[in-house]
Amino acid sequence: MIRINLLGQIRPKASRRPVDTGAALPIVFVGAGLVLGGLVLGYIYLSWQKQLTVENDKIKSLKAQKTELQQIKAQVEDFDRQKKLLQVRVDTIEKLQRDRTGGQELLDMVANTVSRTENLWLTDLNRKGNTLSVQGASASINSVANFITAMKRSGYFQKVEIEESKQDERATSGIVTFTFKLNAEINPPSGPTPAGQAKPASTPAQSAAAPAKKG
Repeated sequence: MIRINLLGQIRPKASRRPVDTGAALPIVFVGAGLVLGGLVLGYIYLSWQKQLTVENDKIKSLKAQKTELQQIKAQVEDFDRQKKLLQVRVDTIEKLQRDRTGGQELLDMVANTVSRTENLWLTDLNRKGNTLSVQGASASINSVANFITAMKRSGYFQKVEIEESKQDERATSGIVTFTFKLNAEINPPSGPTPAGQAKPASTPAQSAAAPAKKG
């Protein structure tokens, strides 16, 4: 629609209100701060996530190393057990080699000595060098004394010493038994004569042969 100004006056222009930018600035700053904070938090999160991944990989690697070390430890322990068993076998063989000289003769002599003693039996026999340790049981103290006497008279043992002799309190059958322990030195007649021990007397054949040589 066309309007006509009949008064001939210039119509004043409507004035525009100024825009207040002061109230919008805080909003802009807050928005920018939120965006910047979000970027910083996102960077920190990604950094932590990356570091967490690295640490998890380290943990997996350490667990794998731990498993491997446990397997190695088990193998070492198994080797140690085998080594101990082999060492026991070696010690046993060495002991048998050290004691094999006169071993059968020693057993025969002990068996003969025991057979000459009534109501006595042996429970343990151990030889270490030239020392023989004997453990046994008997029906009376007299049997132990007779056994010691028989060992001394055999000429195969010397310095027979009783270490312990007591009544066996574990017997439940009503039969009184005595246990004993003794030590003796092995000295076969063919061996060297120890210092301080008189030489064995010469046999009749040797005594007879001596004058013949003089004549």
